[in-house]
Amino acid sequence: QVHLVESVGGLVQAVGSLRLSCAASGVIFTVSDMGWYRQSPGKQRELVAVISGSGSTNYADSVKGRFTISRDNAKDTVFLQMSSLKPEDTAAYYCNARFLNLNYWGQGTQVTVSS
Repeated sequence: QVHLVESVGGLVQAVGSLRLSCAASGVIFTVSDMGWYRQSPGKQRELVAVISGSGSTNYADSVKGRFTISRDNAKDTVFLQMSSLKPEDTAAYYCNARFLNLNYWGQGTQVTVSS
């Protein structure tokens, strides 16, 4: 059974930083594409960043230069370092694992950025 457990988000002031982590189990982590998505009230869930098993990364235009996704294959964990946060980054952030063409989701963690 696949489990994705995200760290607790939190409240941070604008231009501040926050790091999220997501620990995976039940998948072969090294060959899984891992990603972070976010969803604000009334909006669709959107891709924030993704990292392949080989370490290739892709980012939403809105977070390029501010967010960094990384992974620790020894610990089956993916990270999202968020810097220069803006109020519009406020959302529930979800960890995603894509393994054997199936998508798995974490429970989500709230990030609130105050102006």
